[in-house]
Amino acid sequence: MDKPWLATRLAKGASIEAIARDVGRHPSTVAYWVNRHDLASSHAPKHTARGGIARETLEPLVADGLSVQQIAERLGRGGTTIRYWLGKHELATIHARPASLADRPAVLLRRCRKHGYTQHVAVAAGRRYRCKRCRVEAVTARRRRVKAVLVSEAGGRCSLCGYERFAGALQFHHHDPGEKAFGLGDRGLARSMARARVEAQKCMLVCANCHAEIEGGIATIDQSTAADRLG
Repeated sequence: MDKPWLATRLAKGASIEAIARDVGRHPSTVAYWVNRHDLASSHAPKHTARGGIARETLEPLVADGLSVQQIAERLGRGGTTIRYWLGKHELATIHARPASLADRPAVLLRRCRKHGYTQHVAVAAGRRYRCKRCRVEAVTARRRRVKAVLVSEAGGRCSLCGYERFAGALQFHHHDPGEKAFGLGDRGLARSMARARVEAQKCMLVCANCHAEIEGGIATIDQSTAADRLG
């Protein structure tokens, strides 16, 4: 975040929470940049006057995975003081959390290099955490790759009308619903490539319009005509 802009907002009395609302970011993200630029909120003195440490100061350091000792060194305070204020604000460092995988939280707030401070979810049976948004993006990208392969192998265009402009508008229609193991929509594309290919062989490729007409009984499937179009 831009230092001059942040300094101006803080000088006008804006709190970390108010700035976070204005820019659509988490308060811990704003606090991180305030600390990085060696700035201070006008609301912080009410904590420091009593020798305290504001939650907005501790939260980004905890999210970065620092230990109590590392936080103490960063802030120039004693470990006992850091532990006291962590408890006061109901925060806990990764090192202070239960070692048992079963006791580890399913979701943590951490800093992602791409998305900033955001939710990280437990993966690999709780042994590590991954940015939730990165994970969703990776799954979406894989589904698109799988569909692109299946669409290409099925001829790349609608078997009925020949539409081929956008792969996202092409769908797989099962010849025999009784043989359908799973649909080749978003969830189906999360299966292995081998299983998806087997399922695609039971289908014909059609555009969304023709698919709707088939399901509605308006369009009929002429296998010989469909084969001619694909040939």
